Amino acid sequence: MLVIVSGTANQARHTASSVEDTLKDFWASRPRRPRQGRKLAGVAAGIGSRYGVDPIIIRVAFAVATFYGGAGIAAYLIGWLLFAEVDDEVSPVEALLQRGRSATSPQFAVALVVGVIATVSIGFDFEGYVGFAVVLGLLFLLHRYRGQQNRPVPEQAAQAAPVMTMPFPVDETTEVPTPMTVNQPPAYQPVGYPTEPPAWDPLGAAPFAWDLPEPAAPMSDPEPPTPRRRSKVGPVTLAVVFLAVGVSVLFGLRADGWFSVRHLIGGVLAILGLGLVVGGFTRGGRGLIGLAMPLAALGIAMTVVWPNGFRANAVGDVHVTPQTLADVRSDYSRDIGSVAVDLSALPKSGSVDVTAEAGVGEVDVIVPATADVTVYCEAGIGDVDCLGESRSGTDTAVRKTDLGTDGEGGLKIELRAEVHGPGNVRVTRG
Repeated sequence: MLVIVSGTANQARHTASSVEDTLKDFWASRPRRPRQGRKLAGVAAGIGSRYGVDPIIIRVAFAVATFYGGAGIAAYLIGWLLFAEVDDEVSPVEALLQRGRSATSPQFAVALVVGVIATVSIGFDFEGYVGFAVVLGLLFLLHRYRGQQNRPVPEQAAQAAPVMTMPFPVDETTEVPTPMTVNQPPAYQPVGYPTEPPAWDPLGAAPFAWDLPEPAAPMSDPEPPTPRRRSKVGPVTLAVVFLAVGVSVLFGLRADGWFSVRHLIGGVLAILGLGLVVGGFTRGGRGLIGLAMPLAALGIAMTVVWPNGFRANAVGDVHVTPQTLADVRSDYSRDIGSVAVDLSALPKSGSVDVTAEAGVGEVDVIVPATADVTVYCEAGIGDVDCLGESRSGTDTAVRKTDLGTDGEGGLKIELRAEVHGPGNVRVTRG
């Protein structure tokens, strides 16, 4: 029993040491951002070049991680800060600490730091931290298993000149000197060894005056290139996708059940993402990107813009001005368009419960000046003006109760004004 415990402890210490060594080696040989072939700062191109992975796969990974609370944006900005350009001595953050030269100005480096802090503090939620952890984990595994590829040459080895020994010819009257090197002058000149042709041999026919090149070795015929084996990642991934779709249709797929079309799209995207990760190591599966991108756009639309599915008459504008409480509908909505509801003509007593929402567009609601209003306003991305309280960006939720100009009493309104995607929300008094 003691042996088992001791072995487990030794294994834990070895694992911790291995992780620490991998992190130290990653920092010492971290990617450099190239100037050619990059789309923005060269972070994805640098990672792809360092580990022999197609940069397109790295860019897709950053784009997908962006949908998880902005984790992809934060990871890219951090890479911009920590990875030096190919011609720089240090990274922008190290140059900011005055540890070397970088082409990135200190002002721009400070702006990048502010961008990272803003992205984490504003956009990160639980999904953001999970997405960021997944990005770091994938980068750790990438270095763990492909860190030996395309390692940067140390500067000392690159700058050192090759040392070649040259045996010095001697005769019986010459002292034997120490062998010379190409970058070290001889300690003394040999004695008694002629270096110029004699007067009787002006054409340099003497053997010691000959300077003939060594005969070149016969060139062998180049070997034919080895045919590259086609990766099977793409076909295998597509086969798994078709199998998953078939099983879902046969057993559980429903329009609004526990396993809906949105869940199926998410599962297919997970399978395609796994195939792209494996393809990044085996140089295959690039064709999966053409299927993953439109599915990702559709999945975002169905979860953010149309969370309740597609509806008839979902595109267009709604403009209503109900005059009585009976005229007020409980829901005014459009998937794409504007929703304008004017409640200012309602009676001064009674109560109504109204929802005005849009997937993409604008929601504009006018309530009576004296009504007691309990309102919730939110826009996915955009501006909110909710009874005098304004928000903009992505954190736009406002929940408040306003008793109007005459205080408590009179018409009571429960209102929800919301744009699920990009758009603006405005609730004002009429």
